[in-house]
Amino acid sequence: MEPVPLSASYTEMTEILLPNDTNNLGRALGGAVLNWMDICGAVAAMRFASNQVVTASMDHVDFISPIEQGEVVVVEAYVFATGRTSLDVKVDVHAENPRSESPDRATTSSFFTFVALDEDGRPTPVPEVACETAEEESMREEAAAERRAQLEQVVDRLEEG
Repeated sequence: MEPVPLSASYTEMTEILLPNDTNNLGRALGGAVLNWMDICGAVAAMRFASNQVVTASMDHVDFISPIEQGEVVVVEAYVFATGRTSLDVKVDVHAENPRSESPDRATTSSFFTFVALDEDGRPTPVPEVACETAEEESMREEAAAERRAQLEQVVDRLEEG
């Protein structure tokens, strides 16, 4: 199986934060954001694997900045590593205020693992990730390093606790 370029998986979704997806403070419900992240990650994984995928896991998520009603939510995802049948996807969420010239701001990110399925619903092999540019290689290395650091923090918390 030929490797597939990281760029083949890159996916960007946008949403406007409407009242149905907000809490009583007019800010994004965490569940709505997680749903968008899962959808965007799944699309990235499907594009990469050329197969249906299912969510196997989602790593730790911290909401670092609120998203206000009326803001544009930008969700970006890409495959940065693969196993035999699994795909590791980095998902980042940013918010932008379309009525101001302020730069967009990071709101959360996480790592998802998906499993590719064949026509019978059984796990099926996936290709390796190819990085065709220095930017893609940097994205891959950064995602892997961030995931390692995040997992180390979780282990440290468990050991303290």
